Amino acid sequence: MPEVIFAGPAGRLEGRYQPSKEKSAPIAIVLHPHPQFGGTMNNKIVYDLFYMFQKRDFTTLRFNFRGIGRSQGEFDHGTGELSDAAAALDWVQSLHPDSKSCWVAGYSFGAWIGMQLLMRRPEIEGFISVAPQPNTYDFSFLAPCPSSGLIIHGDADKVAPPKDVQTLVDKLHTQKGITITQKTLSGANHFFANHAEQLIEECADYLDRRLAGELADPRPKRLR
Repeated sequence: MPEVIFAGPAGRLEGRYQPSKEKSAPIAIVLHPHPQFGGTMNNKIVYDLFYMFQKRDFTTLRFNFRGIGRSQGEFDHGTGELSDAAAALDWVQSLHPDSKSCWVAGYSFGAWIGMQLLMRRPEIEGFISVAPQPNTYDFSFLAPCPSSGLIIHGDADKVAPPKDVQTLVDKLHTQKGITITQKTLSGANHFFANHAEQLIEECADYLDRRLAGELADPRPKRLR
């Protein structure tokens, strides 16, 4: 798995990158939790999501947001981190021009950034949001949410209370043309202590079903 350094809006960004052998394979970007609370691309859940996509022959990238590890810059309260994510996708796409589709997965803070990236990039056809925090971050930009995806969280999460996540899911369920799948893990907290394996199994099952053509409304492809 090559260590990579690529240009970001605030200086270089550090990542881990695994290209697929297939020229036209889809791309997956995995986004880490909050940089000011210990979040890095080496977070275990981020690492496991990366390998989940890689095993399914996606071209896969995870990277450190600005100011983390060897990534340059300073924390920018989400605005700069969204620009970092867009630059990361641009970089992978420049290496894989034949890839036509993309997925984004994010955990906690990374889920918020990932869903904002989804709004900007028509080629993103699926998302996985792990423990999003609608009680902390504004998700009103999802109007409408352009792609089907999975929202997965724990019913013992005190950082992102289930009732707040449920409100977000309910709002997205009213939107036409997409299918939002929700999984709530019994007993899991925000860090999925003792539930990390179950989390990845649920995400992998969702991805496999999507790749088989399930769990998403058939609809015209958005244009870049």
